[in-house]
Amino acid sequence: MSAGRFVAYAALALFGVLTGAAGSLVQAAWFPAGLLLAVLALGALCYGGVKATRSRIGAGAAAGGWLVAVMLLTTARTEGDFLFGAGPGSYIYLLGGMLTAVICATLPTPPPPGVHTVPLGK
Repeated sequence: MSAGRFVAYAALALFGVLTGAAGSLVQAAWFPAGLLLAVLALGALCYGGVKATRSRIGAGAAAGGWLVAVMLLTTARTEGDFLFGAGPGSYIYLLGGMLTAVICATLPTPPPPGVHTVPLGK
């Protein structure tokens, strides 16, 4: 793995952490629209990671950063407060985010530039 690719994966993981933290706040603040915005932001980041790195690892790095941020924010603090409430929006955000990340990570990777694909049987 080249140094440039490693930096790209690290940047995607960092953006995943930021997306997870921002999505955790937005999904509860503006419930229906904020939830949709948070899940769409994760999907855009994961799909952008696939397109930018031309591999599924790009989506995995972004999803891994998102998962780390969300798991750290779901734990209760010593004061007794936590960021995620017990409402349906939090569960939809967690499950929808995981589902979106898996969908983006399993999409077919784009072919390299300049390669023309021919359908089978022709």
